[in-house]
Amino acid sequence: MTLFQLPELTLENWIIIAPSLLRMMLMTLVGIAGFVGAVMAGLTRADAFDAGDRMPKVAWVAILLLSGFACISSFMFLGLIGCVFIGLYFFDVRPQLNNILRGNYGW
Repeated sequence: MTLFQLPELTLENWIIIAPSLLRMMLMTLVGIAGFVGAVMAGLTRADAFDAGDRMPKVAWVAILLLSGFACISSFMFLGLIGCVFIGLYFFDVRPQLNNILRGNYGW
């Protein structure tokens, strides 16, 4: 086996490495979503965050950028915390900001 040659991947080896590969791919996708969310938060009007009683725009951009980097990094626990913040933005903050910007003020 040379330096750049991979060992033979048998079924047993695939079963062993499949969960790690799946976790790495999912964390990478969530990290990319964090970077996209940071761009979306950066393009959102700053007064919408104040009207929605949320943290300032700069804080959300920083949180999403750091969370994206944490998801892509090799630190598992920080990546999970980053996933929580990214999910919080996309499933709680972003819909409320969209309702405010569109004028849907429901009770």
